[in-house]
Amino acid sequence: MRALTWHGRRDVRVDTVPDPSIEEPTDAIVRITSSGICGSDLHLYEVLGPFLEEGDILGHEPMGVVETVGSQVTELSAGDRVVVPFNISCGTCYMCEAGLQSQCETTQVRQRGMGASLFGYTKLYGEVPGGQAEYLRVPFANTLPIKVPEGPPDERFVYLSDVLPTAWQAVEYAAVPPGGSLAVLGLGPIGDMACRVALHRGAGKVFGVDLVPERLERAAARGVRVVDLREHESDVGDVIREMTDGRGPDSVIDAVGLEAHGAPAAALAQRLAGMLPGTMAEKVMTRAGVDRLAALLTAIDVVRRGGTISLSGVYGGMTDPLPLMTMFDKQIQLRMGQANVRHWVDDIMPLLADGDPLGVEGFATHKVSLEDAPWAYRAFQAKEDGMVKVLLQP
Repeated sequence: MRALTWHGRRDVRVDTVPDPSIEEPTDAIVRITSSGICGSDLHLYEVLGPFLEEGDILGHEPMGVVETVGSQVTELSAGDRVVVPFNISCGTCYMCEAGLQSQCETTQVRQRGMGASLFGYTKLYGEVPGGQAEYLRVPFANTLPIKVPEGPPDERFVYLSDVLPTAWQAVEYAAVPPGGSLAVLGLGPIGDMACRVALHRGAGKVFGVDLVPERLERAAARGVRVVDLREHESDVGDVIREMTDGRGPDSVIDAVGLEAHGAPAAALAQRLAGMLPGTMAEKVMTRAGVDRLAALLTAIDVVRRGGTISLSGVYGGMTDPLPLMTMFDKQIQLRMGQANVRHWVDDIMPLLADGDPLGVEGFATHKVSLEDAPWAYRAFQAKEDGMVKVLLQP
């Protein structure tokens, strides 16, 4: 089959690799019909190379059609249309039953002290072949895949793999009071969708902060009050406070993460670590790694006293200096973590069958063939061509 594989920093290629096969009686093989490129895939493209091996298959936002199933699979049949969540969860352990599928005790990567395995996402998360490919082996086929109906296009459902539950959880964790205010830092796919979810769920004011014109325009068209970071990099907190009675928003979502704009020293440290030999780079990043904290520090500044910060952006540093005195003094509540995809499906699915209030159809700015994936990674990373969300179509 053809699959997108990692070969080094800013070097991904579409290669011919062996087809996946049934390895356990509860496996299914899914023929992929759509697969998203996620903002966190760009961390693999740029920063997290020490945790990848050449030839690793990337991608964690797939959907498709079941080709074949193992002998113990009773909930799926060949021909079923399914979305595959990005976190690999058994559905039956203590954590899964508690709704914390991202901490699944069956697939935790214990040798590295990490949570549930993820498709296509480094040694830290199990080094499981991903879904930017023609076929994908899906374990726990009785409990993990999400069956969806025939008829609507893939774009109606594919975001159940990551974007929708991640944005939904970000808003849930933000705990915006009814009619309250929310600032979303970063208007990439997750930040954009989080704005839509918050408005749908009754937030009174939603502010969106970014520096990419196309992203700002896209959010503004849906009622978000946008703040252009190019104009307000030094006073974004003051600008938002002026629009919230001088106290700041009730909640802030950081949808940026470890590669935030405006942290040159940390960016240099990340690049230097990536240039070290593989095993040495991995040790440096796991023991002395730093993130670009500009977005998180902005969130801490912007949020009102007693407010809540919700982190959905990926962070990986082990020695990040946080302003704990300020966080304590402002009585900030902080929630974070990988989205528990399966936990939110029942809340989201009705919205996909009733008028599309979140605008999932048309959410992708680009739909390209799998063979064009290397170009899409380059353009997405450079924020070129108005690219906000990409769907690969094998």
